[in-house]
Amino acid sequence: MPNPKGNPDNLQPHKYTTDRPEALTEKITVRVSPSMNAKLKALDDYAEFVRQAIAKALDEL
Repeated sequence: MPNPKGNPDNLQPHKYTTDRPEALTEKITVRVSPSMNAKLKALDDYAEFVRQAIAKALDEL
């Protein structure tokens, strides 16, 4: 008979590691046009591209 509370290993909090100087724990939401979204999604790693673009823009402020 299976455990009704599930696998106890799944109840433990996950510990994520990163090689970045600062962990990526925050989220933002930005609305873009459908054409811009299509161009972003066509990139291999669009999330990293967006992070780098935001970091570059912030450095130039």
